[in-house]
Parts: sequence; C-alpha cells; structure tokens
Amino acid sequence: MISSADFIHLPYTSDLTEGGIALALRSLAHTYEREGKSPYGRLRRLVASTAVEVAFRRYLSQENIPFEVKASTPFTDRERFDVVLKGHRCDIKSFLISHREQILNIRKSPNTLLEAQALVPSDSHAGDGHSYDDNYLFAFVNGLVALSQTDMQKVLAKRQPHYLMHVLPMNWRRPNYWKPLGSVIVESASDEELLLEVYGQDEGREVKRAVISISPHGRASIPESFYAITALHVRRVPDAKVTIQLESGESHTIPPYEWANIWVYGMDIFLTGYASYEEMSQRATLLPPGARTFQYEHTHVKNLSLPVAKLKPLKKLF
Repeated sequence: MISSADFIHLPYTSDLTEGGIALALRSLAHTYEREGKSPYGRLRRLVASTAVEVAFRRYLSQENIPFEVKASTPFTDRERFDVVLKGHRCDIKSFLISHREQILNIRKSPNTLLEAQALVPSDSHAGDGHSYDDNYLFAFVNGLVALSQTDMQKVLAKRQPHYLMHVLPMNWRRPNYWKPLGSVIVESASDEELLLEVYGQDEGREVKRAVISISPHGRASIPESFYAITALHVRRVPDAKVTIQLESGESHTIPPYEWANIWVYGMDIFLTGYASYEEMSQRATLLPPGARTFQYEHTHVKNLSLPVAKLKPLKKLF
C-alpha cells in the first residue's frame, strides 16, 4: 500500500514535449490505427509517455541511482527503450490527464490519484519477452492539449508552442511494395508562401526528412527519394488546401481543418508506484473494453487493473 507521500513529483519542461514529438514522428512508420480512428490522440499520448520516460531517467541521474537502458520488448516496438534497475526491466505505463477539472484536483490534492487504476493492456502483458521479475511503473501526466480547431487558433493567436502536422493515410505510410515513390509534387492553393516539412522513410527504412518552400498558388517537387511518406509538418495552418501527388498519379488532398496540433502542454508528472509482472498476473482484475476509469472515459482494450493505492512505493525499488 502507498500514500501520496510516496509519489515522486517531477517538473515538466518544454524540451520533454520536443523529445516526445521526435519519437512520435518515428513511430508513424511502425504503428497502425483502428479503421476510422484518428492517429492524433495516440500521438499526443505517445508524446506524454516519452516525456515521462525522459524525466524518469533525469531523476535517476540526479539522484545518482545507477541504471541501464535496453531495447524495449516486444521486439516489434523498435523505437522504445526501457530502464533497467538492478537487473529488473521497468516498463513505464503513463496516463495523460488533460481535463482541466481533473488537473486542478490532482494539483490541489495528489491523494486523488490513489483513486485511479493502474492499467496494463492484457494482450501486452500476455505477450512474449516478459520476465516475472520485470516491473511496471505507473505515472500520470497533467497536460493540456489543443483538440479542436478553435483551441488550435487560440494557441496560435497567443504564440504558444505548437506542432502542426497531418498524418498520411496508411497506404502512404506502409506501401505494399517497397520501391522508390519517384517524383513527388506538392501543390498549395494558399495565398501565402508555405514552408513544408516532409517525413517518411528511405530504402533502409530509416527516417527521412525534406523541407520545401511552395510559393503562393504554386507547386514544388520534393528533391529527396522517398520509399514511404508518413507525415507533413507546417508552422502555420494553410488558408487553403494542400495536395501531394506521386509519380504514379495517386494524390492526397489536405483541407485547412485537417491539420492537428500534437503539442502537449505539460505541467506535472507524478510517478505513483510499481508492481512486478508476477504481481499484476496474480493480484490484478480483468477490466473489459468500454469500462470507465479515472484516466479514460472508456477503455478500448481489455486491461489488467490494480488500484494505485495497492502499488508499492518507488523508493523501495530504488
């Protein structure tokens, strides 16, 4: 059992979001979304979880707690790495809290988090690569997000940090045939010049980036050879549609309202407690999809669930 006095409260700085965005961009080539599901919620959660992992490593370094960093499991998650403490792999499960009222309650009384559930997706828990002495660490991130176009315009008007992007459809991100895309043309109907960053992969499936400038009502070709294109990034929302077209004739048009801001305006990170893999197997209950929890209006997958109050204090782990 733990109390809020056992929580580790870490500061949130903007460079944590920047690091999370870098990983989110890399992840686009290796992940799928459910049909009809927007990718931007997952990307914001990935930004937040990456921020936690970086902040956690900083904390360990500052406290002179020895640790190692090893490739994450399962092997399909090639972009992630786990902290290893005294030979025990630590898998951090992070939850982004973005509702203002919840954030205020947590900041006023961290005890509120004791009412939350520590969740682990059951299919992930049952997958290969785990050891019984692995540990799950559970963290909560207070942070606002700009979900709507109105929210995004407020962010831009106040000149707050932002990252505007559009994720390409799956057949652009993971084409059936791995071959050069050939000539790629981007056309802008905007009245202003547009600076566009293009992200994708090269022949060796490494991340590739190109930057092009498109004149008003103009078009420009991408000078790099891409094998896949995953996302586009702009510094401001174009006032008209942008169309990207492949040499094959396939094209994709982006209206102004289909750019999203994935910046997470983080405030606090609370590392609450931990449980071993074996303990989650033995003590947790199974939570069905669609369940309402402290951190989710409804869950999307089956989860193993354990009350945060029943976790172990992290200082015991250190």
